[in-house]
Amino acid sequence: MDLAFTLIRLALGLAIAAHGAQKLFGWFGGYGIAGTGGWLESIGFRPGTLFALAAGLGEFGGGVLTILGLGGAVGPAIIVMVMLVAILTVHIGNGFFATNNGWEMPFMYVVSAAAVAYAGNGAYALDSMFGLSVVNTPMQVSIALGAAVVLALLNLMARRPAPKTAA
Repeated sequence: MDLAFTLIRLALGLAIAAHGAQKLFGWFGGYGIAGTGGWLESIGFRPGTLFALAAGLGEFGGGVLTILGLGGAVGPAIIVMVMLVAILTVHIGNGFFATNNGWEMPFMYVVSAAAVAYAGNGAYALDSMFGLSVVNTPMQVSIALGAAVVLALLNLMARRPAPKTAA
């Protein structure tokens, strides 16, 4: 079981951290802070640079914490938060399947992150190596995931349409 938890944790963390690296550093074909910020402004997240930094740090940081198995459910909760915003702003209107930019893939990230959060990081994790017990009881995990949902919704409420330009 510990090996299974480790494989899932690594796959989830690596995939999400790579998305964050696209936003933060322009790696893996990404657009970096400036390009991502411009796109985020176009969908109502202003200032775009700030939201690009937040999204990139959320994905990269949540992914790295998950890879390392550090901080209990904190990394997975951050992943849930960022992916809920992605689902509700970018993917929900495109149907389910990823082939149409639908919500299939980010939904799988949310479910996987929640499962990792509740299952724990396993024996092959820094939490276990250092004897850390952080955000790992079912109640603590539920609170962390609930906070992730609330923060995602607050993020969505911060969106505002682009100002109208004079003709």
